[in-house]
Amino acid sequence: MEVLLQYSKKRREFGEHCEFSDGPAQMLESTMCSHDDDDKFVVRQPTISRLEAAPVMAEHEVNTDSVVHRSQGLKHAEGGWPENVDGSEAEQVERYLKKAGKDAKIKSTMVQLGFVVDTCLKQNNTVDIYEEYFKDEEVDLSAEPPSARGLAVFRDPNATKRAACKIHWHPEGTRLAVAYSVLQFQDPRMMGGRLPMKSYIWSLANPNAPERTLIPQSPLMCLRYHHKLTDVLVGGCYNGLVCVFDARAAGAAVLTAERTSEVETSHHDPVYDAFWVQSKSNSTFASVSTDGQLMLWDMRNLARPLDDVYELKDSSGRLLGGSCLEYNPEANGKFLVGTEQGGMALVNTKKKGGKDTVRVFDTGASKHHGPVYQVQRNPFHTKFFMSVGDWTAKVWSEDNHTPIMSTRFSKASVTAGCWSPTRAGVFFTARADGVTDVWDYYHRQSAVAYSHKVSDHPLSSLAVQGSPQDGGGRLVAVGDASGTVSLLEVSESLSTAQHNEKTNVGNMLEREAVREKALEQRAAQLAKAAKAAERSASKAAASAGEGKEDEMAEVLRSVDTEFLRLIKDAEQDDDEAYADDYEEESRGGAAAAAAAGAP
Repeated sequence: MEVLLQYSKKRREFGEHCEFSDGPAQMLESTMCSHDDDDKFVVRQPTISRLEAAPVMAEHEVNTDSVVHRSQGLKHAEGGWPENVDGSEAEQVERYLKKAGKDAKIKSTMVQLGFVVDTCLKQNNTVDIYEEYFKDEEVDLSAEPPSARGLAVFRDPNATKRAACKIHWHPEGTRLAVAYSVLQFQDPRMMGGRLPMKSYIWSLANPNAPERTLIPQSPLMCLRYHHKLTDVLVGGCYNGLVCVFDARAAGAAVLTAERTSEVETSHHDPVYDAFWVQSKSNSTFASVSTDGQLMLWDMRNLARPLDDVYELKDSSGRLLGGSCLEYNPEANGKFLVGTEQGGMALVNTKKKGGKDTVRVFDTGASKHHGPVYQVQRNPFHTKFFMSVGDWTAKVWSEDNHTPIMSTRFSKASVTAGCWSPTRAGVFFTARADGVTDVWDYYHRQSAVAYSHKVSDHPLSSLAVQGSPQDGGGRLVAVGDASGTVSLLEVSESLSTAQHNEKTNVGNMLEREAVREKALEQRAAQLAKAAKAAERSASKAAASAGEGKEDEMAEVLRSVDTEFLRLIKDAEQDDDEAYADDYEEESRGGAAAAAAAGAP
Protein backbone atom coordinates (compact mmCIF):
# COMPACT_ATOMS: atom_id res chain seq x y z
CA MET A 1 0.00 0.00 0.00
CA GLU A 2 1.30 3.41 -1.03
CA VAL A 3 0.19 6.59 0.76
CA LEU A 4 0.36 9.85 -1.23
CA LEU A 5 0.19 13.26 0.49
CA GLN A 6 -0.40 16.34 -1.73
CA TYR A 7 0.65 19.66 -0.25
CA SER A 8 -0.71 23.07 -1.45
CA LYS A 9 -0.36 26.66 -0.24
CA LYS A 10 -1.61 30.09 -1.13
CA ARG A 11 0.00 32.31 -3.72
CA ARG A 12 0.98 35.00 -1.24
CA GLU A 13 3.04 32.41 0.67
CA PHE A 14 5.27 31.64 -2.32
CA GLY A 15 8.92 32.51 -1.74
CA GLU A 16 8.75 32.37 2.05
CA HIS A 17 11.30 30.38 4.02
CA CYS A 18 10.30 26.88 5.05
CA GLU A 19 9.92 26.24 8.74
CA PHE A 20 10.44 22.61 9.83
CA SER A 21 9.65 21.32 13.29
CA ASP A 22 9.59 17.97 15.08
CA GLY A 23 6.31 16.46 16.02
CA PRO A 24 4.72 13.16 17.07
CA ALA A 25 3.99 10.49 14.49
CA GLN A 26 0.53 10.38 12.95
CA MET A 27 -1.36 7.34 11.66
CA LEU A 28 -2.25 7.94 8.02
CA GLU A 29 -3.61 4.49 7.02
CA SER A 30 -4.69 1.40 8.98
CA THR A 31 -6.25 -1.79 7.69
CA MET A 32 -7.43 -4.28 10.31
CA CYS A 33 -8.13 -7.87 9.23
CA SER A 34 -7.73 -11.45 10.53
CA HIS A 35 -7.39 -14.85 8.95
CA ASP A 36 -10.71 -15.91 10.43
CA ASP A 37 -12.49 -13.67 8.02
CA ASP A 38 -10.72 -14.86 4.89
CA ASP A 39 -13.91 -16.32 3.49
CA LYS A 40 -15.41 -12.84 3.49
CA PHE A 41 -12.79 -11.37 1.17
CA VAL A 42 -12.05 -11.96 -2.49
CA VAL A 43 -8.41 -12.33 -3.45
CA ARG A 44 -7.37 -9.69 -6.01
CA GLN A 45 -4.23 -8.58 -7.63
CA PRO A 46 -2.20 -5.96 -5.75
CA THR A 47 -3.66 -2.49 -6.29
CA ILE A 48 -2.68 1.06 -5.37
CA SER A 49 -5.07 3.13 -3.31
CA ARG A 50 -4.69 6.92 -3.12
CA LEU A 51 -6.03 8.83 -0.16
CA GLU A 52 -5.99 12.63 0.42
CA ALA A 53 -4.99 13.75 3.87
CA ALA A 54 -5.40 17.46 3.01
CA PRO A 55 -8.88 19.05 2.85
CA VAL A 56 -10.55 19.38 -0.54
CA MET A 57 -10.44 22.99 -1.84
CA ALA A 58 -12.45 24.58 -4.63
CA GLU A 59 -11.80 27.82 -6.53
CA HIS A 60 -14.43 30.30 -7.81
CA GLU A 61 -14.72 34.04 -8.56
CA VAL A 62 -17.43 36.64 -8.02
CA ASN A 63 -17.96 40.19 -9.29
CA THR A 64 -18.93 42.34 -6.32
CA ASP A 65 -20.73 45.66 -6.57
CA SER A 66 -18.49 48.69 -6.49
CA VAL A 67 -18.88 50.90 -3.45
CA VAL A 68 -18.53 54.62 -4.06
CA HIS A 69 -17.24 56.59 -1.10
CA ARG A 70 -17.94 60.28 -0.82
CA SER A 71 -16.96 62.75 1.85
CA GLN A 72 -19.94 64.76 2.98
CA GLY A 73 -20.20 67.49 5.53
CA LEU A 74 -23.04 68.54 7.78
CA LYS A 75 -24.51 72.00 7.34
CA HIS A 76 -26.35 73.58 10.24
CA ALA A 77 -29.06 75.94 9.04
CA GLU A 78 -32.23 77.35 10.46
CA GLY A 79 -35.35 75.46 9.56
CA GLY A 80 -38.72 74.27 10.83
CA TRP A 81 -40.58 76.96 8.89
CA PRO A 82 -44.38 76.85 8.66
CA GLU A 83 -46.04 75.67 5.47
CA ASN A 84 -46.80 79.20 4.30
CA VAL A 85 -43.16 80.33 4.64
CA ASP A 86 -40.52 79.42 2.06
CA GLY A 87 -37.14 79.24 3.79
CA SER A 88 -35.32 80.10 0.55
CA GLU A 89 -37.09 83.47 0.20
CA ALA A 90 -35.29 86.13 2.24
CA GLU A 91 -38.30 88.46 2.38
CA GLN A 92 -40.64 85.79 3.76
CA VAL A 93 -38.08 84.68 6.35
CA GLU A 94 -37.43 88.25 7.48
CA ARG A 95 -41.17 88.96 7.72
CA TYR A 96 -41.78 85.79 9.74
CA LEU A 97 -38.87 86.47 12.12
CA LYS A 98 -40.05 90.03 12.69
CA LYS A 99 -43.53 88.77 13.47
CA ALA A 100 -42.24 85.99 15.70
CA GLY A 101 -39.98 88.41 17.56
CA LYS A 102 -43.03 90.24 18.83
CA ASP A 103 -44.54 87.10 20.36
CA ALA A 104 -44.13 87.10 24.16
CA LYS A 105 -44.20 83.29 24.33
CA ILE A 106 -41.33 82.97 21.91
CA LYS A 107 -39.37 85.60 23.86
CA SER A 108 -39.79 83.66 27.10
CA THR A 109 -38.76 80.44 25.35
CA MET A 110 -35.65 82.08 23.96
CA VAL A 111 -34.74 83.36 27.41
CA GLN A 112 -35.02 79.83 28.82
CA LEU A 113 -32.98 78.38 25.97
CA GLY A 114 -30.29 81.00 26.49
CA PHE A 115 -29.00 79.23 29.61
CA VAL A 116 -28.82 75.93 27.73
CA VAL A 117 -26.92 77.52 24.84
CA ASP A 118 -24.55 79.23 27.28
CA THR A 119 -23.79 75.90 28.95
CA CYS A 120 -23.13 74.20 25.61
CA LEU A 121 -20.80 77.00 24.54
CA LYS A 122 -18.83 76.69 27.76
CA GLN A 123 -18.53 72.93 27.23
CA ASN A 124 -17.30 73.44 23.68
CA ASN A 125 -14.73 75.93 24.90
CA THR A 126 -13.57 73.45 27.53
CA VAL A 127 -13.23 70.57 25.04
CA ASP A 128 -12.67 71.82 21.50
CA ILE A 129 -14.64 69.23 19.51
CA TYR A 130 -14.33 71.29 16.32
CA GLU A 131 -10.54 71.36 16.23
CA GLU A 132 -9.13 71.75 12.71
CA TYR A 133 -6.06 69.71 12.00
CA PHE A 134 -3.43 70.85 9.48
CA LYS A 135 -5.18 74.21 9.16
CA ASP A 136 -1.84 75.99 8.69
CA GLU A 137 -0.91 73.84 5.71
CA GLU A 138 -2.11 75.34 2.43
CA VAL A 139 -2.36 73.32 -0.74
CA ASP A 140 -0.71 75.21 -3.59
CA LEU A 141 -1.63 73.76 -6.97
CA SER A 142 -0.41 76.67 -9.07
CA ALA A 143 2.71 74.73 -10.11
CA GLU A 144 0.68 71.78 -11.38
CA PRO A 145 0.11 72.05 -15.15
CA PRO A 146 -3.59 72.04 -16.10
CA SER A 147 -4.81 68.94 -17.91
CA ALA A 148 -7.89 66.90 -18.75
CA ARG A 149 -8.62 63.34 -19.78
CA GLY A 150 -11.59 61.62 -21.38
CA LEU A 151 -13.61 59.23 -19.26
CA ALA A 152 -16.59 58.17 -21.36
CA VAL A 153 -18.50 58.88 -24.55
CA PHE A 154 -22.30 58.89 -24.83
CA ARG A 155 -23.44 58.48 -28.44
CA ASP A 156 -26.89 59.25 -29.77
CA PRO A 157 -28.48 55.84 -30.50
CA ASN A 158 -30.85 57.38 -33.05
CA ALA A 159 -30.11 56.70 -36.73
CA THR A 160 -30.65 60.38 -37.59
CA LYS A 161 -27.78 62.17 -35.93
CA ARG A 162 -28.80 65.38 -34.21
CA ALA A 163 -26.97 67.95 -32.12
CA ALA A 164 -26.80 67.64 -28.35
CA CYS A 165 -28.21 71.13 -27.94
CA LYS A 166 -28.51 71.20 -24.12
CA ILE A 167 -26.95 69.20 -21.24
CA HIS A 168 -28.00 69.33 -17.59
CA TRP A 169 -26.54 67.37 -14.68
CA HIS A 170 -28.66 65.59 -12.11
CA PRO A 171 -28.36 67.37 -8.73
CA GLU A 172 -26.60 64.28 -7.33
CA GLY A 173 -24.11 64.29 -10.21
CA THR A 174 -24.75 60.69 -11.31
CA ARG A 175 -26.83 61.27 -14.46
CA LEU A 176 -26.99 63.48 -17.51
CA ALA A 177 -30.13 64.75 -19.21
CA VAL A 178 -29.39 65.53 -22.87
CA ALA A 179 -31.80 67.23 -25.28
CA TYR A 180 -31.29 66.36 -28.94
CA SER A 181 -32.57 68.43 -31.85
CA VAL A 182 -31.66 69.67 -35.33
CA LEU A 183 -30.36 73.22 -35.01
CA GLN A 184 -29.55 74.09 -38.63
CA PHE A 185 -32.02 76.41 -40.30
CA GLN A 186 -33.77 74.82 -43.32
CA ASP A 187 -31.93 71.54 -42.80
CA PRO A 188 -32.84 68.96 -45.50
CA ARG A 189 -33.75 66.47 -42.77
CA MET A 190 -36.64 68.74 -41.78
CA MET A 191 -38.11 68.45 -45.26
CA GLY A 192 -37.69 64.69 -45.62
CA GLY A 193 -40.14 63.65 -42.93
CA ARG A 194 -40.96 63.85 -39.26
CA LEU A 195 -38.02 64.71 -37.03
CA PRO A 196 -36.95 62.16 -34.39
CA MET A 197 -38.45 63.06 -31.02
CA LYS A 198 -36.41 61.10 -28.51
CA SER A 199 -34.07 62.57 -25.94
CA TYR A 200 -32.23 60.57 -23.32
CA ILE A 201 -31.07 60.36 -19.71
CA TRP A 202 -27.61 58.80 -19.36
CA SER A 203 -26.06 57.16 -16.31
CA LEU A 204 -22.35 57.56 -15.68
CA ALA A 205 -22.16 53.89 -14.72
CA ASN A 206 -23.32 52.72 -18.18
CA PRO A 207 -22.30 54.91 -21.14
CA ASN A 208 -23.22 52.23 -23.69
CA ALA A 209 -27.02 52.62 -23.51
CA PRO A 210 -29.31 55.37 -22.18
CA GLU A 211 -30.97 54.80 -18.84
CA ARG A 212 -34.24 56.54 -19.75
CA THR A 213 -35.83 57.65 -23.02
CA LEU A 214 -37.91 60.84 -23.11
CA ILE A 215 -40.59 61.18 -25.80
CA PRO A 216 -42.20 64.66 -26.13
CA GLN A 217 -44.58 65.96 -28.78
CA SER A 218 -41.77 67.83 -30.53
CA PRO A 219 -37.94 67.59 -30.42
CA LEU A 220 -36.55 69.04 -27.21
CA MET A 221 -34.37 72.15 -27.31
CA CYS A 222 -33.61 72.16 -23.56
CA LEU A 223 -33.94 69.96 -20.46
CA ARG A 224 -33.51 70.85 -16.80
CA TYR A 225 -33.81 68.91 -13.53
CA HIS A 226 -35.80 70.32 -10.63
CA HIS A 227 -33.56 71.65 -7.86
CA LYS A 228 -35.62 69.95 -5.12
CA LEU A 229 -37.76 67.31 -6.85
CA THR A 230 -34.71 65.72 -8.43
CA ASP A 231 -36.66 63.29 -10.63
CA VAL A 232 -38.82 65.93 -12.29
CA LEU A 233 -37.64 67.57 -15.51
CA VAL A 234 -38.93 70.44 -17.61
CA GLY A 235 -38.32 70.58 -21.35
CA GLY A 236 -38.73 73.19 -24.06
CA CYS A 237 -39.83 71.97 -27.49
CA TYR A 238 -39.00 73.00 -31.03
CA ASN A 239 -42.60 73.98 -31.76
CA GLY A 240 -42.84 76.34 -28.76
CA LEU A 241 -44.47 73.98 -26.24
CA VAL A 242 -43.22 73.26 -22.73
CA CYS A 243 -43.58 69.86 -21.07
CA VAL A 244 -42.87 68.16 -17.74
CA PHE A 245 -41.44 64.64 -17.23
CA ASP A 246 -41.57 62.61 -14.02
CA ALA A 247 -38.86 59.93 -13.70
CA ARG A 248 -40.00 58.65 -10.30
CA ALA A 249 -41.70 55.60 -11.82
CA ALA A 250 -39.39 52.69 -11.00
CA GLY A 251 -38.29 50.60 -13.96
CA ALA A 252 -39.88 52.82 -16.60
CA ALA A 253 -37.37 52.90 -19.46
CA VAL A 254 -39.54 55.12 -21.67
CA LEU A 255 -41.07 58.32 -20.29
CA THR A 256 -43.69 60.38 -22.05
CA ALA A 257 -44.51 63.92 -21.05
CA GLU A 258 -46.98 63.96 -18.15
CA ARG A 259 -48.15 67.48 -18.94
CA THR A 260 -47.76 69.60 -22.05
CA SER A 261 -48.81 73.19 -22.67
CA GLU A 262 -51.43 74.21 -25.22
CA VAL A 263 -50.43 75.46 -28.65
CA GLU A 264 -52.64 78.54 -28.42
CA THR A 265 -51.08 79.79 -25.18
CA SER A 266 -47.45 78.73 -25.74
CA HIS A 267 -44.51 80.32 -27.48
CA HIS A 268 -44.60 80.82 -31.23
CA ASP A 269 -40.91 80.01 -31.74
CA PRO A 270 -38.63 77.26 -30.32
CA VAL A 271 -38.12 77.33 -26.56
CA TYR A 272 -34.37 77.72 -26.23
CA ASP A 273 -34.13 77.56 -22.43
CA ALA A 274 -36.16 76.94 -19.27
CA PHE A 275 -35.40 77.36 -15.56
CA TRP A 276 -37.08 76.25 -12.35
CA VAL A 277 -37.99 79.16 -10.08
CA GLN A 278 -38.11 79.00 -6.31
CA SER A 279 -41.65 79.29 -5.00
CA LYS A 280 -43.82 78.09 -2.14
CA SER A 281 -45.24 75.21 -4.17
CA ASN A 282 -41.93 74.32 -5.92
CA SER A 283 -43.85 74.03 -9.17
CA THR A 284 -43.00 77.27 -11.01
CA PHE A 285 -40.63 77.51 -13.95
CA ALA A 286 -39.78 80.10 -16.60
CA SER A 287 -39.25 79.70 -20.34
CA VAL A 288 -37.82 81.98 -23.00
CA SER A 289 -38.12 81.88 -26.77
CA THR A 290 -37.05 83.84 -29.83
CA ASP A 291 -40.59 85.21 -30.10
CA GLY A 292 -39.46 87.83 -27.55
CA GLN A 293 -41.44 86.58 -24.54
CA LEU A 294 -40.44 85.36 -21.08
CA MET A 295 -43.24 83.24 -19.58
CA LEU A 296 -43.78 81.87 -16.08
CA TRP A 297 -45.61 78.53 -15.73
CA ASP A 298 -47.05 76.32 -13.01
CA MET A 299 -46.34 72.66 -13.79
CA ARG A 300 -49.60 71.61 -12.12
CA ASN A 301 -51.58 73.42 -14.82
CA LEU A 302 -49.98 74.04 -18.20
CA ALA A 303 -53.19 75.06 -19.95
CA ARG A 304 -51.94 78.63 -19.94
CA PRO A 305 -48.98 80.52 -18.43
CA LEU A 306 -49.21 82.59 -15.32
CA ASP A 307 -50.15 86.24 -15.54
CA ASP A 308 -46.47 87.20 -15.52
CA VAL A 309 -45.54 87.39 -19.23
CA TYR A 310 -42.68 89.74 -20.07
CA GLU A 311 -41.87 91.13 -23.51
CA LEU A 312 -38.21 91.73 -24.27
CA LYS A 313 -38.09 95.20 -25.82
CA ASP A 314 -35.35 97.81 -25.98
CA SER A 315 -35.77 101.56 -25.47
CA SER A 316 -36.93 102.04 -29.07
CA GLY A 317 -39.67 99.41 -28.71
CA ARG A 318 -37.94 96.83 -30.89
CA LEU A 319 -38.69 93.22 -29.90
CA LEU A 320 -35.65 91.14 -28.91
CA GLY A 321 -35.62 87.36 -29.38
CA GLY A 322 -34.47 85.39 -26.33
CA SER A 323 -31.86 82.69 -27.05
CA CYS A 324 -30.78 81.68 -23.51
CA LEU A 325 -31.87 82.18 -19.90
CA GLU A 326 -30.27 82.37 -16.45
CA TYR A 327 -31.94 82.36 -13.03
CA ASN A 328 -30.21 82.41 -9.65
CA PRO A 329 -32.21 82.44 -6.38
CA GLU A 330 -29.64 84.79 -4.85
CA ALA A 331 -30.37 87.43 -7.52
CA ASN A 332 -33.69 88.39 -5.89
CA GLY A 333 -36.04 87.47 -8.72
CA LYS A 334 -33.91 88.76 -11.61
CA PHE A 335 -33.70 86.87 -14.89
CA LEU A 336 -30.87 87.26 -17.37
CA VAL A 337 -31.77 86.75 -21.02
CA GLY A 338 -29.37 86.54 -23.95
CA THR A 339 -30.86 87.77 -27.21
CA GLU A 340 -30.50 86.95 -30.87
CA GLN A 341 -29.38 90.53 -31.51
CA GLY A 342 -26.24 89.99 -29.38
CA GLY A 343 -27.32 92.05 -26.38
CA MET A 344 -28.33 91.20 -22.82
CA ALA A 345 -31.61 91.87 -21.03
CA LEU A 346 -32.27 91.90 -17.28
CA VAL A 347 -35.89 91.14 -16.30
CA ASN A 348 -36.77 92.14 -12.74
CA THR A 349 -39.95 90.31 -11.72
CA LYS A 350 -40.17 92.36 -8.51
CA LYS A 351 -40.93 95.50 -10.56
CA LYS A 352 -43.63 94.23 -12.86
CA GLY A 353 -45.23 97.05 -14.80
CA GLY A 354 -42.49 99.59 -14.04
CA LYS A 355 -40.13 101.17 -16.47
CA ASP A 356 -37.20 99.19 -14.99
CA THR A 357 -38.88 95.80 -15.44
CA VAL A 358 -36.84 95.01 -18.57
CA ARG A 359 -33.40 96.58 -18.73
CA VAL A 360 -31.34 96.13 -21.90
CA PHE A 361 -27.55 96.26 -21.68
CA ASP A 362 -25.18 97.67 -24.30
CA THR A 363 -26.52 97.47 -27.85
CA GLY A 364 -23.60 99.31 -29.43
CA ALA A 365 -20.15 98.21 -30.51
CA SER A 366 -19.42 96.27 -27.30
CA LYS A 367 -22.22 93.77 -27.72
CA HIS A 368 -21.83 90.38 -29.39
CA HIS A 369 -21.86 90.33 -33.19
CA GLY A 370 -24.32 87.46 -33.25
CA PRO A 371 -26.73 85.50 -31.03
CA VAL A 372 -25.83 84.95 -27.37
CA TYR A 373 -25.66 81.17 -26.92
CA GLN A 374 -25.30 80.99 -23.13
CA VAL A 375 -25.38 83.30 -20.12
CA GLN A 376 -24.57 82.40 -16.52
CA ARG A 377 -23.94 84.22 -13.26
CA ASN A 378 -20.74 83.69 -11.33
CA PRO A 379 -21.65 81.20 -8.56
CA PHE A 380 -19.55 83.11 -5.99
CA HIS A 381 -20.26 86.73 -7.06
CA THR A 382 -23.79 86.77 -8.46
CA LYS A 383 -23.62 90.44 -9.49
CA PHE A 384 -21.26 89.46 -12.29
CA PHE A 385 -22.23 87.19 -15.17
CA MET A 386 -20.75 85.80 -18.37
CA SER A 387 -22.17 85.73 -21.88
CA VAL A 388 -20.96 83.61 -24.80
CA GLY A 389 -21.41 84.52 -28.45
CA ASP A 390 -19.64 85.24 -31.77
CA TRP A 391 -15.89 84.60 -31.10
CA THR A 392 -15.61 85.74 -27.49
CA ALA A 393 -16.86 85.35 -23.95
CA LYS A 394 -17.68 88.57 -22.09
CA VAL A 395 -18.01 89.28 -18.36
CA TRP A 396 -20.66 91.82 -17.34
CA SER A 397 -21.76 93.59 -14.17
CA GLU A 398 -25.30 94.60 -13.28
CA ASP A 399 -24.08 98.12 -12.47
CA ASN A 400 -22.64 98.71 -15.95
CA HIS A 401 -24.15 98.90 -19.42
CA THR A 402 -21.05 97.56 -21.17
CA PRO A 403 -18.91 94.44 -20.50
CA ILE A 404 -16.10 94.84 -17.98
CA MET A 405 -13.88 92.06 -19.38
CA SER A 406 -13.68 90.09 -22.61
CA THR A 407 -11.62 87.21 -23.94
CA ARG A 408 -9.57 87.63 -27.06
CA PHE A 409 -11.13 86.60 -30.35
CA SER A 410 -10.67 82.89 -31.10
CA LYS A 411 -10.16 81.28 -34.49
CA ALA A 412 -13.57 79.59 -34.39
CA SER A 413 -16.90 80.81 -33.05
CA VAL A 414 -17.68 80.15 -29.39
CA THR A 415 -20.90 78.16 -28.99
CA ALA A 416 -21.21 77.38 -25.25
CA GLY A 417 -19.68 78.22 -21.90
CA CYS A 418 -20.16 78.07 -18.13
CA TRP A 419 -18.41 78.96 -14.86
CA SER A 420 -16.66 76.43 -12.67
CA PRO A 421 -18.78 75.68 -9.58
CA THR A 422 -15.69 75.34 -7.34
CA ARG A 423 -13.32 78.08 -8.56
CA ALA A 424 -14.43 81.71 -8.78
CA GLY A 425 -12.04 82.65 -11.57
CA VAL A 426 -12.32 79.64 -13.91
CA PHE A 427 -14.79 79.20 -16.76
CA PHE A 428 -15.07 76.85 -19.73
CA THR A 429 -15.91 77.64 -23.36
CA ALA A 430 -16.70 75.35 -26.32
CA ARG A 431 -15.80 76.23 -29.90
CA ALA A 432 -17.07 75.29 -33.34
CA ASP A 433 -13.75 73.62 -34.25
CA GLY A 434 -14.25 70.94 -31.58
CA VAL A 435 -11.93 72.46 -28.94
CA THR A 436 -12.79 73.21 -25.31
CA ASP A 437 -10.91 76.13 -23.70
CA VAL A 438 -10.39 76.64 -19.98
CA TRP A 439 -9.82 80.23 -18.84
CA ASP A 440 -8.26 80.92 -15.44
CA TYR A 441 -8.72 84.61 -14.64
CA TYR A 442 -7.17 84.13 -11.20
CA HIS A 443 -3.72 83.59 -12.76
CA ARG A 444 -3.94 85.07 -16.26
CA GLN A 445 -6.53 87.04 -18.23
CA SER A 446 -4.80 87.42 -21.58
CA ALA A 447 -4.51 83.79 -22.72
CA VAL A 448 -6.21 80.41 -22.42
CA ALA A 449 -5.04 78.31 -19.48
CA TYR A 450 -5.70 74.98 -21.22
CA SER A 451 -7.20 73.76 -24.52
CA HIS A 452 -8.46 70.25 -25.16
CA LYS A 453 -9.50 68.77 -28.52
CA VAL A 454 -12.79 66.97 -27.89
CA SER A 455 -14.36 66.21 -31.28
CA ASP A 456 -13.99 66.68 -35.02
CA HIS A 457 -17.53 68.10 -35.12
CA PRO A 458 -18.61 71.56 -33.91
CA LEU A 459 -19.35 71.64 -30.18
CA SER A 460 -22.88 72.69 -29.26
CA SER A 461 -23.27 72.43 -25.46
CA LEU A 462 -21.25 72.28 -22.25
CA ALA A 463 -22.03 71.64 -18.57
CA VAL A 464 -19.93 71.13 -15.42
CA GLN A 465 -20.93 68.66 -12.73
CA GLY A 466 -21.87 69.62 -9.24
CA SER A 467 -22.05 72.79 -7.22
CA PRO A 468 -19.90 74.40 -4.53
CA GLN A 469 -21.93 72.61 -1.84
CA ASP A 470 -21.24 69.03 -3.02
CA GLY A 471 -17.64 69.51 -4.13
CA GLY A 472 -18.11 69.13 -7.88
CA GLY A 473 -16.15 70.74 -10.66
CA ARG A 474 -14.02 67.79 -11.84
CA LEU A 475 -16.34 66.35 -14.52
CA VAL A 476 -17.24 68.31 -17.66
CA ALA A 477 -19.79 67.10 -20.24
CA VAL A 478 -19.37 68.45 -23.78
CA GLY A 479 -21.88 67.80 -26.59
CA ASP A 480 -21.26 68.21 -30.31
CA ALA A 481 -23.30 68.54 -33.51
CA SER A 482 -23.28 64.77 -34.17
CA GLY A 483 -25.09 63.96 -30.92
CA THR A 484 -22.00 62.70 -29.06
CA VAL A 485 -21.48 63.77 -25.44
CA SER A 486 -17.89 63.47 -24.19
CA LEU A 487 -17.18 63.25 -20.46
CA LEU A 488 -13.92 64.90 -19.38
CA GLU A 489 -12.16 64.98 -16.03
CA VAL A 490 -10.07 68.08 -15.44
CA SER A 491 -7.02 68.20 -13.22
CA GLU A 492 -7.14 69.16 -9.58
CA SER A 493 -5.49 72.50 -10.31
CA LEU A 494 -8.55 73.51 -12.38
CA SER A 495 -11.11 72.33 -9.83
CA THR A 496 -9.63 73.03 -6.39
CA ALA A 497 -9.95 76.60 -5.14
CA GLN A 498 -6.73 78.38 -4.24
CA HIS A 499 -6.13 80.33 -1.06
CA ASN A 500 -8.16 83.57 -1.00
CA GLU A 501 -9.20 83.02 -4.62
CA LYS A 502 -12.81 84.03 -4.03
CA THR A 503 -11.80 87.32 -2.38
CA ASN A 504 -9.12 88.17 -4.93
CA VAL A 505 -11.35 87.43 -7.92
CA GLY A 506 -14.15 89.48 -6.38
CA ASN A 507 -11.78 92.42 -5.89
CA MET A 508 -10.59 92.11 -9.49
CA LEU A 509 -14.13 92.12 -10.86
CA GLU A 510 -15.09 95.09 -8.69
CA ARG A 511 -12.01 96.99 -9.85
CA GLU A 512 -12.81 96.34 -13.49
CA ALA A 513 -16.44 97.36 -12.91
CA VAL A 514 -15.35 100.67 -11.35
CA ARG A 515 -12.90 101.25 -14.21
CA GLU A 516 -15.58 100.56 -16.81
CA LYS A 517 -17.99 102.83 -14.93
CA ALA A 518 -15.42 105.64 -15.06
CA LEU A 519 -14.94 105.06 -18.78
CA GLU A 520 -18.71 105.19 -19.28
CA GLN A 521 -18.92 108.50 -17.40
CA ARG A 522 -15.99 109.90 -19.38
CA ALA A 523 -17.62 108.83 -22.64
CA ALA A 524 -20.88 110.45 -21.51
CA GLN A 525 -19.03 113.68 -20.68
CA LEU A 526 -17.29 113.68 -24.06
CA ALA A 527 -20.60 113.05 -25.81
CA LYS A 528 -22.20 115.89 -23.83
CA ALA A 529 -19.31 118.21 -24.68
CA ALA A 530 -19.52 117.24 -28.34
CA LYS A 531 -23.23 118.01 -28.36
CA ALA A 532 -22.61 121.34 -26.67
CA ALA A 533 -19.89 122.17 -29.21
CA GLU A 534 -22.22 121.19 -32.00
CA ARG A 535 -24.96 123.42 -30.64
CA SER A 536 -22.57 126.37 -30.27
CA ALA A 537 -21.25 125.81 -33.77
CA SER A 538 -24.77 125.75 -35.14
CA LYS A 539 -25.57 128.97 -33.30
CA ALA A 540 -22.40 130.60 -34.62
CA ALA A 541 -23.23 129.42 -38.09
CA ALA A 542 -26.74 130.80 -37.69
CA SER A 543 -25.45 134.18 -36.49
CA ALA A 544 -22.84 134.24 -39.23
CA GLY A 545 -25.57 133.45 -41.70
CA GLU A 546 -27.65 136.37 -40.42
CA GLY A 547 -24.67 138.77 -40.83
CA LYS A 548 -24.10 137.55 -44.33
CA GLU A 549 -27.75 138.11 -45.15
CA ASP A 550 -27.56 141.71 -43.85
CA GLU A 551 -24.38 142.33 -45.84
CA MET A 552 -25.97 140.89 -48.96
CA ALA A 553 -29.06 143.07 -48.46
CA GLU A 554 -26.83 146.12 -48.10
CA VAL A 555 -24.99 145.22 -51.30
CA LEU A 556 -28.26 144.73 -53.10
CA ARG A 557 -29.53 148.10 -51.89
CA SER A 558 -26.35 149.80 -53.02
CA VAL A 559 -26.59 148.10 -56.39
CA ASP A 560 -30.19 149.19 -56.72
CA THR A 561 -29.28 152.77 -55.80
CA GLU A 562 -26.44 152.84 -58.28
CA PHE A 563 -28.68 151.36 -60.93
CA LEU A 564 -31.35 153.98 -60.31
CA ARG A 565 -28.70 156.73 -60.36
CA LEU A 566 -27.37 155.49 -63.66
CA ILE A 567 -30.83 155.41 -65.12
CA LYS A 568 -31.51 158.94 -63.87
CA ASP A 569 -28.23 160.22 -65.31
CA ALA A 570 -29.00 158.54 -68.58
CA GLU A 571 -32.43 160.18 -68.67
CA GLN A 572 -30.92 163.61 -67.94
CA ASP A 573 -28.37 163.16 -70.69
CA ASP A 574 -31.16 162.20 -73.07
CA ASP A 575 -33.21 165.27 -72.12
CA GLU A 576 -30.25 167.59 -72.61
CA ALA A 577 -29.43 166.05 -75.98
CA TYR A 578 -33.05 166.37 -77.03
CA ALA A 579 -33.15 170.01 -76.00
CA ASP A 580 -29.98 170.79 -77.95
CA ASP A 581 -31.30 169.05 -81.01
CA TYR A 582 -34.60 170.94 -80.76
CA GLU A 583 -32.86 174.26 -80.36
CA GLU A 584 -30.60 173.55 -83.33
CA GLU A 585 -33.54 172.52 -85.46
CA SER A 586 -35.39 175.65 -84.46
CA ARG A 587 -32.47 177.89 -85.48
CA GLY A 588 -32.12 176.01 -88.76
CA GLY A 589 -35.83 176.44 -89.53
CA ALA A 590 -35.73 180.16 -88.82
CA ALA A 591 -32.69 180.62 -91.05
CA ALA A 592 -34.39 178.73 -93.83
CA ALA A 593 -37.56 180.89 -93.57
CA ALA A 594 -35.50 184.02 -93.65
CA ALA A 595 -33.67 182.90 -96.74
CA ALA A 596 -36.91 182.06 -98.48
CA GLY A 597 -38.43 185.50 -97.81
CA ALA A 598 -35.49 187.53 -99.17
CA PRO A 599 -36.00 189.35 -102.58
